Amino acid sequence: MEGSIRRSISGEFDLFGVADLRPVKGQVLSCGLDMRPYDFAISIGISLMYEIVDLVPKRDERWAAISYQTHAYDVVNDRLNGMTSRVASVIQSAGYRAMPISASANADDKGLRGLVSHKMAAHLAGLGWIGKSCLLVTPERGPRMRFATVLTNAPLKSSGRPMDPRCGDCMSCVNACPVSAFTGRNYVDGEPREARFDAYKCDRYLMQMETQGKIRMCGVCLYTCPHGRKKDDTV
Repeated sequence: MEGSIRRSISGEFDLFGVADLRPVKGQVLSCGLDMRPYDFAISIGISLMYEIVDLVPKRDERWAAISYQTHAYDVVNDRLNGMTSRVASVIQSAGYRAMPISASANADDKGLRGLVSHKMAAHLAGLGWIGKSCLLVTPERGPRMRFATVLTNAPLKSSGRPMDPRCGDCMSCVNACPVSAFTGRNYVDGEPREARFDAYKCDRYLMQMETQGKIRMCGVCLYTCPHGRKKDDTV
């Protein structure tokens, strides 16, 4: 079945993985969705363009913020949602359950969480590690990726094991955050997000940008991460 799934989105994704959720079902948080029927998560990733990410230092300029919002979020999210929809259709046609999860949607305004963590699904699929910024950091492109997920009960094969953190003593994202939202702790399995990241500080910063007539955009943690940068890039 995995061959059929891959063919349905051939040439459109940069990373693809399958996570076996059964050993960690109690650790996969969802905002109201019953996770019991779903034993596997398919993770699909698209790389962000270097030139778009390099606009982050210019985010106070409206043209740069619009370009980043369009090509790092809106367009990529639409591409991911199209792929998860097609993957879910393939799985359903084979007689199994499939739940495509929106690439970027806040399902819990109070907790500031999505319906399911795409980063955790990709981590469990062996595509990368959870960084000090709570971003999914991949060996190939660092955190310069966006992911979407399809939950299913189709009997798929896990693509890998979760990677241990490779951030080491690096504090680039922690030191660069304009609101000091990160504690600098490495990811520890089972530890709450709040041990590493204050999502409310981040959200208040973005809301303040809106009140100032600016576009909600930051991305500093993603931009400053040394993983995935071009070799000739300097922060």
